[in-house]
Amino acid sequence: MKLVIVTGLSGSGKSIALNTLEDAGYYCIDNLPLFLLPSFAEALVSRNDPRYRLTAVGIDARNQSGLGTLSPLLEPMKERDINHEVIYLEAQDETLIKRYSETRRRHPLSDGEHPLADAIRLERRVLGPFLDAADLCIDTTHTNVHQLRHIIRTRVAEHESASISILFQSFGFKHGVPNDADFVYDLRCLPNPHWNPLLRPLTGRDQEVIRFLESNGQVQEMRQALTRFLEQWIPRFEADGRSYLTVAVGCTGGQHRSVYMAEQLSHQFAAQGRQVLTRHRELS
Repeated sequence: MKLVIVTGLSGSGKSIALNTLEDAGYYCIDNLPLFLLPSFAEALVSRNDPRYRLTAVGIDARNQSGLGTLSPLLEPMKERDINHEVIYLEAQDETLIKRYSETRRRHPLSDGEHPLADAIRLERRVLGPFLDAADLCIDTTHTNVHQLRHIIRTRVAEHESASISILFQSFGFKHGVPNDADFVYDLRCLPNPHWNPLLRPLTGRDQEVIRFLESNGQVQEMRQALTRFLEQWIPRFEADGRSYLTVAVGCTGGQHRSVYMAEQLSHQFAAQGRQVLTRHRELS
């Protein structure tokens, strides 16, 4: 069986994640009391019912009285070899405040003493143990509903537990560095197609841009260096039991150099039989 624990900040997309998993065939329970987690997992194993082979539970900050004791709750599942993953969703404070103002929903921790901004800060503190234990952290600041559903389907629902899932993500530094990346590489030292008027409207997936970048020795030297580093260290992460790895490559705007490099690295490791995904954050 596989048990997915979905948690994170309110307004970051936990309900969308659970609904997506349910559509993918998971049996889903939202807001499970945290103290029931070990006995719930044990019951699933004991019943050995194929209907619950894929199960997902949502846990939020309303469990705050027991969140500090997360490790002892997960330990029995590790001892029983219950395949479980903790998926943590988050977003920047400004984005969460905007989402709440648009939906007019009430934050679960807001009250007379905690306005919305204070409730979000309190929730981050309360959910700290889950962030520390997360197998996969997803920052939805720059992610819409459809993109989040795609991420959950491809990275979680379709993930083969025996292999590590690698996401190569391009981004633009002027739009902020991804908070959920394991590795961040800066490509702004490479020649920029933006300064060529003919290449400016194109992206790193267009042949004209690819030819421009591949004709430069620095670009190929960077690609080879990144490939050598990842080929050396990805097996170490696998040996340590990691299921997910996010590699972010950034340039100024996230349109040319980073898109090209993410595509190249993705093709390189897919050809090696790796489970690979590619995402270009700044491209529509």
